[in-house]
Amino acid sequence: EEWRRVNGKHVGAWVRAVGEFEALSSLASLKFEHPEWTFPILLDDSEGRFEARALQHPLMSSARCVANDVAIGGNPRLLIVSGSNMSGKSTLLRSVGLNAILAWAGGPVAAKQMTISPLHVGASVRVVDSLQDNRSRFFAEITRIREIVELAYSAPVLFLLDELLSGTNSHDRRIGASGVVRALVDAGAIGLITTHDLALASIEQDLAPAAANVHFDDRIVDGRIEFDYQLQPGVVTRSNALELMRAIGLHV
Repeated sequence: EEWRRVNGKHVGAWVRAVGEFEALSSLASLKFEHPEWTFPILLDDSEGRFEARALQHPLMSSARCVANDVAIGGNPRLLIVSGSNMSGKSTLLRSVGLNAILAWAGGPVAAKQMTISPLHVGASVRVVDSLQDNRSRFFAEITRIREIVELAYSAPVLFLLDELLSGTNSHDRRIGASGVVRALVDAGAIGLITTHDLALASIEQDLAPAAANVHFDDRIVDGRIEFDYQLQPGVVTRSNALELMRAIGLHV
């Protein structure tokens, strides 16, 4: 009890110090295990900038992961990513978000080169419904988006919105998505959205030159769908949903 009386007040600081050592050790181990990764250039500005050359997903093997160049900030401030199923849209968003967090944690990033300004990551990825909270997937998504928009008006934000407003009809999605991204861009945020709905690609015209369309594509080879996972400019021109359904035995 005497020891607790004298030293108890110090235990919190000890635990924090041990935690910091563990975090630094983990980041050092990450660099040791991935010598090809680099440390990013951290900018001291509030303009909002994310540029990466040969960006990869940190949790994927370098032998399997296809690297892509990503640049947002200035113009364009928004990338609208279209593409077919399984082509790499969501993986791109996760790659950007995870590497942004690694960068400002003081760690290495899975890229050959990366430059980033101070940014809070606001993500709406894999949002699900909740029976317990009586919330539909769409309501959960718009609640998350509202939080991201509110954050953007108080801090620099990198937003990552996967399949934006996919839980509603095409007409409402087009109007709602355009309003959301305009609010984010007007607030000074930068980011990416993904979509299967090619109607959203017209947002580029509404926000030009602050927005640009990019896409992932696929091709059919001997009845099989093949992906190159390479980010390309412009809007995707085809869909693979029916081919995927047929590939698993659904007759459509």
